[in-house]
Amino acid sequence: MTVSRVLSGYPGVSEETRARVERSVAALDYRANPAARVLAGGRSRTLGVIAVESDQFGPSHMLFGIEAAARAADHALTFVTLRRLDAPELQRTFRHLRDQQVGGVIVIAPFRGVGDALTDISSDLPLVLVGGDPSMSTSTVTIDQYIGARMATEHLLELGHTTVHHVAGPSVWVDAVERSRGWADALNEQGRKNPPAIVGDWSAASGYEAGNVLGRDGGVTAIFTANDQTALGLLLALRECGRSVPEDVSVVGFDDTPESAYYLPPLTTVRQSFGEVGDQCVQLLLSRMADDTPKPTHVSIAPTLVVRASSAAAP
Repeated sequence: MTVSRVLSGYPGVSEETRARVERSVAALDYRANPAARVLAGGRSRTLGVIAVESDQFGPSHMLFGIEAAARAADHALTFVTLRRLDAPELQRTFRHLRDQQVGGVIVIAPFRGVGDALTDISSDLPLVLVGGDPSMSTSTVTIDQYIGARMATEHLLELGHTTVHHVAGPSVWVDAVERSRGWADALNEQGRKNPPAIVGDWSAASGYEAGNVLGRDGGVTAIFTANDQTALGLLLALRECGRSVPEDVSVVGFDDTPESAYYLPPLTTVRQSFGEVGDQCVQLLLSRMADDTPKPTHVSIAPTLVVRASSAAAP
């Protein structure tokens, strides 16, 4: 059992014991036979990942983080992308992954209602949900979107802006709802005016449309956008409306995409550590597969605020 745990990369083995096993493996030039393990009724060194088809920065980079963490733990991944995550589709996908002898499943769930769908399916596979409600009976790993939005809003208020406008993401996304909630709570707690949010679709085009509305209002001096792509379109619209950033209007985004440091001006934004998400959910899943954490565990990762030239003191 101990040798199997070491070879499988599971936690719960002392460093001294792990070193002894690894020395023996090296001396014997031992290589595990995955096919034999599966035939014997075990699991392959493969993890399943279920995700909704999306070209958004967050979900796609979570996949990269998960793959890197799994590779570091000497596990392969089987990806399944779906157009929707309802209970029947999830049930079929879990059966497919079970037939593939995966050891456990990670579900990337950026949409509202996915948690409810997961509770309606039956599977003996260990499961970790990326995103979702920590009150669920399923282990979760999340980036604290609420705190990130508060950080962005409070940063603008500390610069002297009387209020902060918000271009939100679609309400079907968990992240968009939490970012809007954090923005609203930060304003309400300081007794600031809470202007109605403009709802977009994460795209630069929707940011441009919102910017054409907000840019014509001379009272708007600070805008928090739901993601960096939205901020990109917003910056162009503000420029076309004759509003300078940050002299007239300060703008803060969310995600810290690689391009955001090269916007004009470079964008203040909230950084999410997708590498840490990948590492945490893979380690949590391996622990659940080893039955070291039989009860649901909820991991929350704090984002960080990256201050650049797009935010400044209120005019």
